[in-house]
Amino acid sequence: MKLTRLALAGAAALALVFGALPLPAEEAGKSEEDWKNMKKEAKQEQVWATANGAREQLLKENPKAKELFEKAYGWAAFDNLKLGFFFSGGGGKGVAVNKKTGHKTYMGMGSAGFGLSFGGKKYQVIFLFQDSKTFKNFVEKGWEATADASAAAGKAGAGAQTNFVNGLAIYQLDTKGLMASIDLAGTKYFVDKDLN
Repeated sequence: MKLTRLALAGAAALALVFGALPLPAEEAGKSEEDWKNMKKEAKQEQVWATANGAREQLLKENPKAKELFEKAYGWAAFDNLKLGFFFSGGGGKGVAVNKKTGHKTYMGMGSAGFGLSFGGKKYQVIFLFQDSKTFKNFVEKGWEATADASAAAGKAGAGAQTNFVNGLAIYQLDTKGLMASIDLAGTKYFVDKDLN
């Protein structure tokens, strides 16, 4: 009985987290209502500016990432806000870019799971895709990060990945720059139908 009540309370808390979650692609000072009222093109511009800024920061801070970017078929960047209580949840917006054609696919991300994290963490995730197959699978089928994916990407530290792992190189940035480890487990990436 206690477990059922705990699960229901946790589900309600998670619903509150997602319901109150501000969209990370928003400009500072804008509310969720402001975001909803923006035209699609304005939202796209905002998401693009944030994603491109994260990419530029990564390439400036990390010569190896810049080297991998030059070889990459495509890239994607996401702006995430992760809130943690007993349950943890997060969401965000991003864009995946085919380097050859310049085509942009606007995407969303979301995560939910049990955890003993408290407070909030805002960060950006940048993916570099080694080949067209990996890129297309990510964009067309979506992608869910497993604990194994996080471990593979973060085994040398978030800023020290020196090669593609299963066709991907993944980096995380926060306000201080490259983060010390990758923690993407439970995060899903998917096409945002409203922004495309």
